Amino acid sequence: MEQLHTYIHDAMKTTFTLRLRGSDKSLCDSVAQAAITLIDEIEHSLSRYIEGSEAWQINHMQAGETLILSDLCYECLQYALHAYVQTDGLFDITLGTQIEHRKNAHDGVAPALCGQLMVDPDRPAIHCAEPGREIDLGGIGKGFALDKMRSVIEEMGIESALLSAGASTQLAFGEEAWEIELRGDNDTLKLSLQNQALSASGTSIQGSHIISPRDSHTNYQFPRLWLTHSSATMADAFSTAVLLMNEGESAQITGSIDAIYFEKDGAISSL
Repeated sequence: MEQLHTYIHDAMKTTFTLRLRGSDKSLCDSVAQAAITLIDEIEHSLSRYIEGSEAWQINHMQAGETLILSDLCYECLQYALHAYVQTDGLFDITLGTQIEHRKNAHDGVAPALCGQLMVDPDRPAIHCAEPGREIDLGGIGKGFALDKMRSVIEEMGIESALLSAGASTQLAFGEEAWEIELRGDNDTLKLSLQNQALSASGTSIQGSHIISPRDSHTNYQFPRLWLTHSSATMADAFSTAVLLMNEGESAQITGSIDAIYFEKDGAISSL
């Protein structure tokens, strides 16, 4: 008889929770360990805060330098570029200096954007044409980790699971649906998540930490929103971008997203 086995691991400045359905606990234990090992590998590649990581190396490149990337880092950057195009530039991973300025509440005007990085379209490499740009993969890395974990977990024989990266992003797969509750300040909404990812974004926990590449005085359409997508990677990225969109833009992007839920005036509604 299948049972639910739960595993917890801290990484990427959040807590990952793996809920695996299976009748063989020893298999679930092995699968969870493999997934956790993968989480750590991804963090040590994508975190700009770990000295020597690929993201750290990218942020220290000089003009004319080329960095050969791991397949993991290259794939994540390609997803980020896709999200950049799909959101008309609102999802931009090269705002690292401005994000750091906002998060640390530095006084004065945020540093001006400068520099140019180019991802090689033909091989896993990135080129620095001009130094100054710093990447921050915090808006896509957790979702990317969930998608990569799903592949490993399914390959190892687990057919149903709910994977969570804190309150940021969740990914459900398998024949059984998982009940998820969206929690606002004064309202809740229950969803049934099946072979889908759910990602949340907002200002209630970390404040106005999401930077708009268009305007230094960021205006958020909603204080909190959630969206569903078949890919946890893209759900993570889109939830960041939609928060910055105006009403017309968010209505247009719904073709790329399964559903959008938002909190406004104390109530949670769907777009």
